[in-house]
Amino acid sequence: MKKSVYGFLALALMFTAGCSSKNAVAPSGADEASAPAPAEASAPVSSVASGPSGYGFDEYQTGPLGDVFYEFDSSELAADAQTQLQQNASWMNSNAAASTMIEGHCDERGTSEYNIALGERRASTAKEYIVRLGVPSSRIETVSYGEEKPFAAGHDEAAWSKNRRAHFILK
Repeated sequence: MKKSVYGFLALALMFTAGCSSKNAVAPSGADEASAPAPAEASAPVSSVASGPSGYGFDEYQTGPLGDVFYEFDSSELAADAQTQLQQNASWMNSNAAASTMIEGHCDERGTSEYNIALGERRASTAKEYIVRLGVPSSRIETVSYGEEKPFAAGHDEAAWSKNRRAHFILK
């Protein structure tokens, strides 16, 4: 009896979650070559030299693992992102029972499909870096939300720079 109630609830949640017109998680076969170009790739964008301050311990991050931020349309790790990932890896290596979910996020520019693929590349790049520093890959999962879960509201570089990130959540 309990199984049928839980099954019904799970089914109801799937139907209500399926009402959105945008994808929440990247399809397993998403690849960079097949992703459409970002919609506003030619729009002028001011560069952010070092990303938002307070890596890992600002209004958006409350746990021991800090987030890393990316330049527009990029999944490359800047020097400050590498420093944060080294700190995250050190903490993970000191806390062997801990596991994490790395969420890949993008700003609002570009198509939903492109941003899901870019978010996946961002999460994967962060994971690969931490694994190279000795954290077992079995303790790290990744997911992409593309533009679906912004940290900062707004339609300018100040907001966009906070939304281009790999966000770490302890599991």
